[in-house]
Amino acid sequence: MGFRIIKNSAFSILFIQAIIGFQACSSNKTETNETESLPVAKPLVLDTAINQEYVADIQASQNVELRSRVKGYLDAMYVDEGKLVKQGQSLFSISNQEYQEELLKAKAVLKNAVAEVKKAELELKNVKILVDKNVVSKSELTLAQAKLEALQAKVDEATAFESSAKLNLSYTIIKAPFDGIVNRIPNKVGSLIDEGTLLTTISNNKDMYAYFHVSEKEYLALMKENNASQPKTVQLQLADNQKYAYNGIVETVEGEFDKSTGNIAFRARFTNPEQILKHGSSGKILISKQLKNAMIIPQKSTFEVQEKTCVFVVTKDNKIETRSIQTKIRMPHFYVIESGLLADDRFVYEGIQRVKDGDSIVPEIVSLKENGKLSVVK
Repeated sequence: MGFRIIKNSAFSILFIQAIIGFQACSSNKTETNETESLPVAKPLVLDTAINQEYVADIQASQNVELRSRVKGYLDAMYVDEGKLVKQGQSLFSISNQEYQEELLKAKAVLKNAVAEVKKAELELKNVKILVDKNVVSKSELTLAQAKLEALQAKVDEATAFESSAKLNLSYTIIKAPFDGIVNRIPNKVGSLIDEGTLLTTISNNKDMYAYFHVSEKEYLALMKENNASQPKTVQLQLADNQKYAYNGIVETVEGEFDKSTGNIAFRARFTNPEQILKHGSSGKILISKQLKNAMIIPQKSTFEVQEKTCVFVVTKDNKIETRSIQTKIRMPHFYVIESGLLADDRFVYEGIQRVKDGDSIVPEIVSLKENGKLSVVK
């Protein structure tokens, strides 16, 4: 029985010591949390530039479909897909025997009509002589003149028929309307071609158009910045995220906003000497925008509360206060602040997940410049 008393007493002492130690640790932890040291910074105010990005649809300055104007079999192809052609160069030929025969027929009809006119002219001349000698009445002269006019109309009709036949025959040879690159050729030699059948498309890629859409607010800002004597220069970022070697010039703006999107389209022209840009490719237009006295904070110092962007502001007595802010522009790793912060306000730079509203901290002042966070231009 004595052994049990000693054992229970020892266990009680250990238990009491454990409780005291736990309370001491809890007390120390609370004190530590209340006075935790966290890096604190002020917004960075500076003049800088940013690149605003807009999705671009790249098109050739000239891109047309070549379609057949007549029906027939595709006799020959004089060019391959992807080849550069010159204006007036023959590309395709369609069987033309039928159209040659129509032309011969038209020429024969015209020749006959001309002969009839010559005969009628001679008859009219004879009738005039007889009228002058009072051998026939003047009504005979009127009839002869009407006959000549009718035959002359037939000559005009036959001439038009011949011109139409020549035109149809010319349509059997399809030529390049301008210098460009031939695209996909869907039909092969021997294919039956109907009127209107697509033969290929041809693109003039010497100069390229990049179409991009901006909101009404951005449009107004761009118009205010635009200098009429100096056209707006833009850059193009390709699909591989590399910048195109040549800058573009904004040439024109559409006349109205799209009611469904609220956007308006701009068109920029880019030279394409190496033929890198192709019709139908995509990219991003980069427009440089200068920011004066921009107030910048890191994105990692912010958090979302009910779809609002917030920061933890440190008050004069080093307490944490949640502050909602309005951001103007989002850049890589940074926000440009529109409202909600002042230049002298201090905010929690790192460790926002370890504090809450009302906590006290020991601020460790850090400088955004010292942390090498000035590279805000892409």
